[in-house]
Amino acid sequence: MKNNKILIFDTTLRDGEQSPGASMNIGEKVRIATQLEKLGVNIIEAGFPAASMGDFKAVKIISEKLEKSQIAALCRTHLQDITKAWDAIKKAKHPRIHVFIATSDIHMKYKLRMSKNQIIEKAVKAVKYAASFTDNIEFSAEDSSRSDPDFLCQIFNAVIDSGASTINLTDTVGYAVPGEFSKLIKYIIKNTLNIHKAVLSVHCHNDLGLATSNTLAAISSGAGQVEVTINGIGERAGNASLEEVVMSLNTRPNFFQKKTSINTRKIYEISRLVRMITGITIQPNRPIVGANAFSHKAGIHQHGILKNPMTYEIMKPETIGLNKNKLILGKHSGRHAFYAHVKEMGYNLSENELNLIFKKFKLLADKKKKILSDDIEALINEEILRTREVFSLKSLYVSTGTEVDSTATLELKINNKIVNGSTKANGPIDAVFNTISRITNTKSELLRFSISALTSGTDAQGEVTVRLIEHGIIALGRGTSSDIIIASALAYINGLNRLEHLKKENFTIKQESF
Repeated sequence: MKNNKILIFDTTLRDGEQSPGASMNIGEKVRIATQLEKLGVNIIEAGFPAASMGDFKAVKIISEKLEKSQIAALCRTHLQDITKAWDAIKKAKHPRIHVFIATSDIHMKYKLRMSKNQIIEKAVKAVKYAASFTDNIEFSAEDSSRSDPDFLCQIFNAVIDSGASTINLTDTVGYAVPGEFSKLIKYIIKNTLNIHKAVLSVHCHNDLGLATSNTLAAISSGAGQVEVTINGIGERAGNASLEEVVMSLNTRPNFFQKKTSINTRKIYEISRLVRMITGITIQPNRPIVGANAFSHKAGIHQHGILKNPMTYEIMKPETIGLNKNKLILGKHSGRHAFYAHVKEMGYNLSENELNLIFKKFKLLADKKKKILSDDIEALINEEILRTREVFSLKSLYVSTGTEVDSTATLELKINNKIVNGSTKANGPIDAVFNTISRITNTKSELLRFSISALTSGTDAQGEVTVRLIEHGIIALGRGTSSDIIIASALAYINGLNRLEHLKKENFTIKQESF
């Protein structure tokens, strides 16, 4: 009987984190990993342990915490990388070592400066060494879509004989098109003699907007595992999107005849969590999780929807966990009701964390009559997922008007020392940022500044996202408040704290991706 199960390999924490400015701290990675396991992801690529001590610690903590999902650690074919990877995942219930090396002519000639025989020899040696730790080994051929198909069959045959249980075809630079990629999959299956001993996986990038299409073409052609990220985040234009691939299979079962273990009702929840942690916004017309995905403006569409939703909706919003954002709590809501709702949202917080968030909730309820799920989630992410603070805001006063310069006066705590400052500028936010920059003596440059409302209404919480760069290091900062100027200050300070965190990371190698 033909296997109709597709394994979902999520690399949000590894490839997704390589999106510019999307670096996450350990607490944020653990939070996402926990939700990925609840989503039903089969394999979670937790990171690249040899890349930095921070990455090593994150992979190690995730490996020790999760129970059901396989935890994969990426490594090059260097033996020291493999040793580091195993040290990070050896306590996982289901560890996987993921080894990669480039196989395209252009990579072999200009990056690796190695012959095909040398590449095979190095790959075999690495896989055999990894097999001394575990029998769960994945081998990836970087830049597969631009590699010689016969060489791919040759190297796959060699690594499977050496112990690889999964082989991965990668469209590293998003070069493939669906028909061509489908032919490559079929060719590999037909001409790799021992292919029946391994699962064939694909990893597609979205440079031409074809990552999901190529992934689905691979599934139709015999791939048994797909590598994806939440919201499609990743290097350059990103990766194949988990929600798009999974919901395509879910919505068209008669065509694909494939199933996954994903609980689709948790898709929207984790999509929102990843967006809030990384600060990478989702365009309104994005499939599945975009704000307009289930909206209908045309009159004829609205009429059809009222008669039968399936006239213009091929999926029900509820299948991805999207419900109308109803009023759920107010200023008179008690601690028990608040705790119950937080748990229903999927957060398992400690008593201290709950107490902290409840206090913030009460303060917000005094300012905002209607408290919605998005408001509570913003509080949780603002307080619990915060990077350890070097800088923190103590007080802020701003004066502005049409006939005067704006002035911002701030009091910050810097390494437990109170510092004050005041600056005039063209506008209130400009004055706030200039004051923070001056009294923290930061050398960072502001690359991006964006504002969005988390909910509707004039009393909605504003979410501000900033992107800062210093000495080539890019960090993202987020802040939320019902006062947009305060939210801006919090975002800028959060970005500075993240920069401090990243500067302390001792990167031993430059992160590579495929």
